[in-house]
Amino acid sequence: KGFLNTKNIPSFQADLGIEVTMALFSKPGLQKLFATINQSDKEVSENARRIIALQDDYINTIDAVIRFLQGKNPTLAHLISKRNFLPEASRFSQLDDLAWAFGSMGIQDKAKHLATMYLEDLSDVIGECVDEHFGFSRYAERLARSANSFDELYHLLQLPYTYIDKILVEILNNKLEKIQPKLVAISVPFPGNLYSALRSAQFIKQHYPAVKIAMGGGFANTELRTVSDVRVFEFIDFITLDDGEAPIEQLVNYVSELIDDSQLKRTFLLVKTDGIPKVVFKNNTSCIDYKQGEVGTPDYSDLLLDKYISAIEIMNPMHSLWSDGRWNKLTMAHGCYWGKCTFCDVSLPYISDYEPIAAATIVDRMEEQMAQTGQNGFHFVDEAAPPALMRALSLEILKRKLVVSWWTNVRFEKSFTRDLCLLLKAAGCIGISGGLEVASDRLLALIQKGITVAQVAKVNRHFTEAGIMVHAYLMYGFPTQTAQETIDSLEMVRQLFKAGVLQSGFWHQFAMTAHSPVGLNPELYKVNAIKNGQPAFANNDVVHEDPTGADHETFSHGLKKSLLNYMHGIGIDAPLQKWFEHKTPRTKIEPDYIETILNTETYEPTKPTAKVVFIGPLPTVDFFIKNKKGNKRPKAKLSF
Repeated sequence: KGFLNTKNIPSFQADLGIEVTMALFSKPGLQKLFATINQSDKEVSENARRIIALQDDYINTIDAVIRFLQGKNPTLAHLISKRNFLPEASRFSQLDDLAWAFGSMGIQDKAKHLATMYLEDLSDVIGECVDEHFGFSRYAERLARSANSFDELYHLLQLPYTYIDKILVEILNNKLEKIQPKLVAISVPFPGNLYSALRSAQFIKQHYPAVKIAMGGGFANTELRTVSDVRVFEFIDFITLDDGEAPIEQLVNYVSELIDDSQLKRTFLLVKTDGIPKVVFKNNTSCIDYKQGEVGTPDYSDLLLDKYISAIEIMNPMHSLWSDGRWNKLTMAHGCYWGKCTFCDVSLPYISDYEPIAAATIVDRMEEQMAQTGQNGFHFVDEAAPPALMRALSLEILKRKLVVSWWTNVRFEKSFTRDLCLLLKAAGCIGISGGLEVASDRLLALIQKGITVAQVAKVNRHFTEAGIMVHAYLMYGFPTQTAQETIDSLEMVRQLFKAGVLQSGFWHQFAMTAHSPVGLNPELYKVNAIKNGQPAFANNDVVHEDPTGADHETFSHGLKKSLLNYMHGIGIDAPLQKWFEHKTPRTKIEPDYIETILNTETYEPTKPTAKVVFIGPLPTVDFFIKNKKGNKRPKAKLSF
């Protein structure tokens, strides 16, 4: 929308996700929901029976809870935290000791977590009784996650509307009647957005046949690069790939009949050849992509910014940062300046086309967004923010005396010196997340991460001592990773927590994607890709076997359980075997490995090109004359 503004192309945007949520989780919404459930004679679980029995409690508390999660009723935290205000079902039986997790200070966080569990209970009863695919952040995700074939989704879309579908299309219809668009563009960032996107598109096709529909976003850019199934185009007219600015501008011109389809940019559409429909890809190479300085400032108008809810789903400090509160989104640089990690989609433009934005332009955009949204928190969504640009950005923020808070993703590289981290903190940086991946130097080299565990430890100390929270992405199951390396990796993570230089983390199991170096050349990494021909629909996740590696699945629960405890300072000195239900090797890492690294001072000479930046207020100056034995000497006293 920000880009279309620069071209004077009128547009309206809506987030149907939050609007469906608000319609469903309201007093009238729950009254209607429970009325529907009560009319059904379906056998339900004991948990669902409990929620249905407590329906009046849910109906009477829902509006107050939603207002609390929207930040409009903070005093309700005291009532929620007492544990006798909200009805409780199975999600609450999984609750950890809340005093341990949130302490005596975090009453707002504790209440948000309880309110989130309350909503999750309701989502369980919705999933069981009226719509099996319902989920807050992952609606019908299983259908799309590895949907090489369109068959299952296509079948589902032929069925009558589900309970949630009816709410969705009613809201959509109101928008369409009011706006009367020529082109509807649907962004599908994740698999969990695909089903609703196609349901919306299907409704538009049936009721507004003259309206053209385009689809883009992260899911299309990674999964649909070779789409050939003509049935997909029963729902939508176009699928665009990668940066959307030039493709959407060309689509607007095409729909306005100013150009023909040969002028389209990175766009799939259906073309009939000899009466037979076929999916074709049009890419007018003479149409140049816009530079990052030309794409405009992201525009949040039309979105219901005051309706979004702050949820705390799991007790992880960085996940809390992601989902608690609303952050203005910006980018420091397009693509990744490193672009070598072997598990990453480095062959795709969103990674490979690196283009930084001038610091002054970024701060201009920050000021524009603050004026529009009234919020001064920013999440820079870079693949990996470049340290030199972070430095320039921080100096620009300090120069303009802006009061902002921000966080971003980084590579744990040695450029993050103690001084740079202090500068970032002074400019409002509150947290960073970075890929430690597999905490093993052999595997880090195989990943081509360009870092070592020792380097990560030192950089993390610089961030931590500056007061910036550190979250690490952790990976297990990389090709050829042995059980010994998995345990040694966990030992490294344990020592980083014990040393106090890591505050948060999350383990992901390695997934092989079609566009990564591992997916493109699996034999180089000693894994077997299980090919099933060229899928007609989604093509990203590659099923593979790792004949030389460990049975990675068996480590999943123990790795996650240990991490949750380490984040709360529990079990840090316990033997690693404690976290696993199967036999594991003993670690070969020295118990003081990280501590020794942190205690080893390395002298880093200042570069001759370095600048000294004084970020405090200017000192006061007092001039005076010192008289000694008849000699008068002018002196100055500086007070810092």
